Amino acid sequence: MHIKTLPFLLSACLIADVTLVGEDWPAWGGNDPGRNFYSPAKGLPSTFNPGKVKSGTEEIDLATTKGVKWVAKLGSQSYGNPVVAGGHVYVGTNNESPRDKRHVGDRSCLYCFDEKTGEFLWQLVVPKMKSGKVNDWENLGLLASPYVVGNRVYVVTSRGEVLCLDSEGMANGNDGPYLDEAKYVVQDLGKPPIEPGKQDADIVWRYDMIDELGVFPHNASNCSVLVVDGVVYVCTSNGQDWTHVNVPSPNSPSFIALDAKTGKLLAEDNAGIGPRIFHGQWTSPSTGVVNGKRLIFAGGGDGVCYAFDAQPQKGDGSAIVPVLPGPEFKREEETDNSYLKKVWWADLNPPEYKTKAGKPIKYPAAEGVSEINATPVFYKNRVYVATGQDPEHGEGVGHLVCLDATKTGDITKNGVIWSYLGIKRSISTVSIDPNTGLLFVGDFSGFVHCLDAETGKVYWVYDMKAHMWGSTMVADGKVFVGDEDGDFTVLAADKTMKLLNEVNVGAPIYSTPVIANGVMYIGSQTHLFAVGAAGQPSGAEKPSGQIQIKN
Repeated sequence: MHIKTLPFLLSACLIADVTLVGEDWPAWGGNDPGRNFYSPAKGLPSTFNPGKVKSGTEEIDLATTKGVKWVAKLGSQSYGNPVVAGGHVYVGTNNESPRDKRHVGDRSCLYCFDEKTGEFLWQLVVPKMKSGKVNDWENLGLLASPYVVGNRVYVVTSRGEVLCLDSEGMANGNDGPYLDEAKYVVQDLGKPPIEPGKQDADIVWRYDMIDELGVFPHNASNCSVLVVDGVVYVCTSNGQDWTHVNVPSPNSPSFIALDAKTGKLLAEDNAGIGPRIFHGQWTSPSTGVVNGKRLIFAGGGDGVCYAFDAQPQKGDGSAIVPVLPGPEFKREEETDNSYLKKVWWADLNPPEYKTKAGKPIKYPAAEGVSEINATPVFYKNRVYVATGQDPEHGEGVGHLVCLDATKTGDITKNGVIWSYLGIKRSISTVSIDPNTGLLFVGDFSGFVHCLDAETGKVYWVYDMKAHMWGSTMVADGKVFVGDEDGDFTVLAADKTMKLLNEVNVGAPIYSTPVIANGVMYIGSQTHLFAVGAAGQPSGAEKPSGQIQIKN
């Protein structure tokens, strides 16, 4: 079994909340469990040319690229961020460019590539659900970024499952205890089992949130799980049905904790969010230690940001929780499970987003309330997060908030350090440069905002002129970001707005660029580019169609 020492060191550093320099990027947010999209990497490439597609194929001709180490073909829709750990690169996509003729048709896939060469190593193939787009939208592919700890890969599938995979796939045998991979890949398809080969995933354990918890994902399941101290924290994606007014499973949890070794359910949240879900829930949790206690931060489908005690509490899980909006309270139904106890919560929808001229503003109106799809970022005892909606709903008003993570209870009023109403709806996670204290965040309308993380002062707003789904990445004094038009843009991480570089990669960019071991990974809908170290030489002249970065 190919197990290196480095991933275990990374795991230890995750627990200590330490960011390593020039190492792997093993999860959404890299080595920072607070999920700040910042890398201390230096000497990143100043420019690159994504190259041209070989005639009659879907492959990029590497000889036509500049500054590119390798390029891997993905499917036709790729939303999940790549992660890099233990010599492997993992990324979610669909099956429009099948890697295995035994697996054709609409599937969700997790690809694993060799970090040095881009060679395809293995894939997880996930059949679509029988229920169709109400739970598992056609051709979306696998949306979540995995979390890698040692030789284990944790990921949420499009079927509402949490899977633990062997990082080597089936190349080193079927480890178990889960041994039904042959049946797994054909469920709901009415086909005979397909025995896995060396390029197939090895499922170690499987937890089905739909079967076990009764959750009802709205259109898609998506959460980049958090793994800390042997516990996997997950957003269940529970949401509304096709009527957009009914939550079929209001008593199902929104957040759970699983044992990382076995997949056993350890706890459910006690926030009682189900009845208040506006649409769906697709946030990813983050964590940090506050006053000596580890907290888990997550955005709710009710527009409320929550902090939970990371340690599952013994008992029935009953709690007094607010019914938003309004000061009323109710006691939740009792449950036999241990629970994740709320420590604090903050409603991020201001009053003017809830009513107009004395009348309620109906969701999903552009001027109304939103849920929280972005990941709350923990940084220096503060939590930063923006509100937003399903991109299918279009543009609308948003809210970026900085919260005091040391508070307790309802901190809607007394826990807001600063807020910013200048942002539009956003599903993007913030990035903070610790060298300058500047915060960068994109919104769905296509604006990149630069603010002072301490005070909320706005320094500049840059118009990408296209919708943004991904997040900003800050490193090496630069802000890297992509948009729906396929433009990969580099801005100066400075109080003065400076456009340094822009290049079109030929397909929409819905993910966030990440940096690992001196290489930047940029995922478009159709290809994954490894840009940087040992890439094709950039040459003396400026590649055509690009703006050269001036360092």
